[in-house]
Amino acid sequence: MADRKATLTVEGLEKSIELPVYSGAAGPDVIDVRGLGAEGLFTYDPGFMATSSCQSAITYIDGGQGVLLHRGYPIDQLAKQSDFVELCYLLLFGELPDKAQYDEFAGRITHHTMVHEQLANFFKGFRRDAHPMSILCGVVGGLAAFYHDHLDITKQEDREISAIRLIAKMPTIAAMSHKYNVGQPFVYPRNDLNYAENFLYMMFSNPCENYEINPVFAKAMDRIFMLHADHEQNASTSTVRLAGSTGANPFACISAGIAALWGPAHGGANEAVLNMLDEIGDDSEENIQRFIDKAKDKNDPFKLMGFGHRVYRNFDPRAKVMKETCDEVLAQLGKADDPQLKIAKRLEQIALEDEYFVERKLYPNVDFYSGIILKAMGIPTNMFTVIFAVSRTIGWISHWHEMLSDSYKISRPRQLYTGHTQRDYPAK
Repeated sequence: MADRKATLTVEGLEKSIELPVYSGAAGPDVIDVRGLGAEGLFTYDPGFMATSSCQSAITYIDGGQGVLLHRGYPIDQLAKQSDFVELCYLLLFGELPDKAQYDEFAGRITHHTMVHEQLANFFKGFRRDAHPMSILCGVVGGLAAFYHDHLDITKQEDREISAIRLIAKMPTIAAMSHKYNVGQPFVYPRNDLNYAENFLYMMFSNPCENYEINPVFAKAMDRIFMLHADHEQNASTSTVRLAGSTGANPFACISAGIAALWGPAHGGANEAVLNMLDEIGDDSEENIQRFIDKAKDKNDPFKLMGFGHRVYRNFDPRAKVMKETCDEVLAQLGKADDPQLKIAKRLEQIALEDEYFVERKLYPNVDFYSGIILKAMGIPTNMFTVIFAVSRTIGWISHWHEMLSDSYKISRPRQLYTGHTQRDYPAK
């Protein structure tokens, strides 16, 4: 219940309008503007920069302080002490599992990693050079044709079964998208491998040789999954919730989220970082400084990718963990002197010390290092956003499940109309 009121006075309106003010567990207070419609008024907020579209207990971000909490747990603690499967349980059900709950949940995921054999026929409809994200988007949307036995979204059991299926099958479909793209046979998942290991196995093994999973790579992959698992009401998550508000099946909703994530302003940032480092090329001090100066020049189109964030006005809490993981992977490969890493580290140092970047709080974000890690492990750049989608599926499905577990309305934003008013069709 709101214990405070905000009073809105509008010129030309005879009375003032009282609006409830709500306080969450943390974060800014929220003014409930739903009553404005009855007065013939709507709010105007392009990009939803100051609008709360829902209530949620899943993820909390304090951009000013650089805080990211999942169900109250800091992301850096989770990344160092937990694993992706446990994080999935936490996001979906609200609490950390005990050992029995974890084993049961992990077992359910493991035994749902296979996909229907006829699903392989879907891939044949795509060109071999199709982008893996286009394949992923189409195949995930088609899952409803195969797994329609538990699609009653009003039943909690059906929602949970669909969530398990999506979490389990996304790495399999992602790896199949890669294999199809490069013309190699599909690789079936193995029940003796954990989540990250299975993904790497399905990505890189083939019938001609025995693929040995590098434990450093598997740990890095698990962390990448964790660090991208959920990020509150971002564009793709909001898309999933909006689609879900219509009563659409979960596979269609997640496919919509994948489509939104595909946008380069959302899911393609780590690939853009690699492109930027390639453009810089030379790791000499003079050359790096030249590009720093270009980034400062408002008349120069060059931008430092991987710095700053729409939400964070401080250091991205995920970036420190990602940097440590990057060091571990490159050390394992004997690439501690990798030219791209040297450029990246120097860029970070300059950005943290240069008054221009410090004043604007343009700190490195999670994408700054993740692309370097993925490239070092041999993952092609066209799979970067696909891996992001695998990671974010648990966030999407948790928000979808949370929304449907409570009362909700179909999403229907309004607009500020600027077109013609009514006019008559010209006589002939």
